[in-house]
Amino acid sequence: MKVMHFTGIKGSGMSPLAQIMHDMGEQVQGSDIEQHFFTEDRLRERGIKILPFDKDNIEENMTIIAGNAFNDDHPELVKAKELGATVIRYHTFLGDLMKQYVSVAVTGAHGKTSTTGLMAHVLDGYKPVSYLIGDGTGYGKEGSHFFVLEACEYRRHFLAYHPDYAIMTNIDFDHPDYFSDIDDVFNAFEEMAKQVKKCIIACGDDDYLQKIQAPVPVIYYGFGEENDFQARNIVKTSSGTTFDVVIRNEFFHTFTIPMFGDHAVLNALAVISLCQYENIPAAIIQQQFLDFEGVKRRFTQTDIGDRILIDDYAHHPTEIKATLQSARQKFPERELIAIFQPHTFTRTQTFLQQFADSLDEADRVYLCDIFGSARENAGTLTIQNLQEKVEGSTILSEEDVSALLKHDNAVFLFMGAGDVTKFQAAFETLIKSDETEKTV
Repeated sequence: MKVMHFTGIKGSGMSPLAQIMHDMGEQVQGSDIEQHFFTEDRLRERGIKILPFDKDNIEENMTIIAGNAFNDDHPELVKAKELGATVIRYHTFLGDLMKQYVSVAVTGAHGKTSTTGLMAHVLDGYKPVSYLIGDGTGYGKEGSHFFVLEACEYRRHFLAYHPDYAIMTNIDFDHPDYFSDIDDVFNAFEEMAKQVKKCIIACGDDDYLQKIQAPVPVIYYGFGEENDFQARNIVKTSSGTTFDVVIRNEFFHTFTIPMFGDHAVLNALAVISLCQYENIPAAIIQQQFLDFEGVKRRFTQTDIGDRILIDDYAHHPTEIKATLQSARQKFPERELIAIFQPHTFTRTQTFLQQFADSLDEADRVYLCDIFGSARENAGTLTIQNLQEKVEGSTILSEEDVSALLKHDNAVFLFMGAGDVTKFQAAFETLIKSDETEKTV
């Protein structure tokens, strides 16, 4: 059997793709840096071999799947070219794979991962599903009817896909290291819209998505009355959210989701809209909603004593606001402590004031050093530049998170797309050590 080698296997898309191919019976291995990333956990659960980067990993008879973060001058890719081995870029391989199924590409500046996870879970209650989620989770099932994937707009990689359906959650300016402005982002989404085969399901409350032109029907969902699918009579509680769905001004069904915040309602509406298009009964949708356990690093809760720790991927001002809104709904009586690690210097510089404004909605703010990326690991900006704009904020180091201990009965929101989880791990260790000392 021909070995599939994934260069950059710990990537948020590469890891789930490797899992999918393993599940489908392929012999899979990969390479990456030795630092631990949460995206590798599911690989190790499957026994997939993860090697350090090394040109000697590459053999002539392999198929090399190359992660988008690595250029053609990467030693493994250079070796593959020398040997004449097949090299396929991640997004190209995925674009070919999805052609075998009824494909649903979930895209947007925010909400992709949560919506992809929810979509895959709900559809799986109806017909078999294979899926790729940006939280490092992939699953391949033989005989799948649907293939649900998270489709990222960065560097226009989603233009490798020609899905049957596209879910478009929103258009916002992000990835300032690539996109020049919001119009550049919009143009990328409009290009994507032209490649959809059956239908686009878009959030009609988003001004830019209202302008999308496509050769297929565009179905809108949202809170506004002009949407095809509208959420009305929304009731928010500390255990979840209930709302009515009206389709073109006719009542359809009342749904309850065990999730929080306006964005969770919108994500559910996107799923409901597609299910209606595929004639999936409301009873199946509702049952699958209730069974949904969420996705990794999206409002993931850990309780230790009277403290609640939330791990969340929020790394854009819009996402920080949504995470804080969710926390206010679920924990209305608790103090909200934001621990935020900015991700990439260009994003932090571009949205410096917006980050400060969004963090002001927390009761107390702690900041961690800026996390670079594989494409950008240095900059003149420092975390002190953000601290100056967030009144009363404190800078944390991984070596000393003891300042957090003074907050009892609080909710701690660890937010960021880098390695902010190491701060949470340090805090968990400190809490347990502190509790042990108190009982001695």
